[in-house]
Amino acid sequence: MKQVKSFALAFILGLAGPLAAGDAAGVDVASVVLVHGGFVDGSGWERVYRALKKDGYAVSIVQNPTISLADDVAVTRRVVAAQGGPVILVGHSYGGAVITEAGNDPKVAALVYVAAFAPDAGESVSTLIKDPPPGAPVPPIVGPQDGFLALDRKAFAASFAADLGPDEAAFLADSQVPWGVGALSGAVGQPAWKTKPSWYLVATDDRMIPPDAQRLMSKRVGATVVEVKASHAVYASQPQAVASLIRQAARGVKRAASNHR
Repeated sequence: MKQVKSFALAFILGLAGPLAAGDAAGVDVASVVLVHGGFVDGSGWERVYRALKKDGYAVSIVQNPTISLADDVAVTRRVVAAQGGPVILVGHSYGGAVITEAGNDPKVAALVYVAAFAPDAGESVSTLIKDPPPGAPVPPIVGPQDGFLALDRKAFAASFAADLGPDEAAFLADSQVPWGVGALSGAVGQPAWKTKPSWYLVATDDRMIPPDAQRLMSKRVGATVVEVKASHAVYASQPQAVASLIRQAARGVKRAASNHR
């Protein structure tokens, strides 16, 4: 596969303490749904999953095919519908576009963006990334081949997972999921962040979505923001920080509900 400059350039867009085990039983939101991004599957959430399960949260991980935004939203909504109560919906990278649309489900109480895209109405990942800032790193995207993109395996670690161990980064590179070009062009209809409280984690060493782009999106969303020194794979390299922000979102929802009683 040859590297396609237009897609590579396009990709360059331009904490509260942990709960004690069992504390989730005392909050209004005890269900968390985790949505992965492009090039990977849901297995990267394992450490975040274990941290939240230890606290008593019910945690589900969506396995999106990342072929089209509409399909991924439908898959995510099915997982949300299966939950027993209000949900904290969490998205990493492209998963942010998915939760922005799927988050309109009445069961979703809050959104958590983890180094993620947060489109407005009519926007897609493609439109968000069409004007890259000068000097930003170029992700090693190859393709499209048969309508799918991939990351160059040799450059995967440096761009996507620089703060993971070499063996784990190599595993992610070798097990990556081709990302459908159609998923990037899927436009959001009604952004859930306009009506749902949102939190955002900025990964300050991200070489896939520049940190400044993350800050701009989080500001537009009006999210509660934390910054973590981590790569794009922050959900795997800094799981406690990610879990802490999700807990903070759950507590924020509880406080808001209490204030309206």
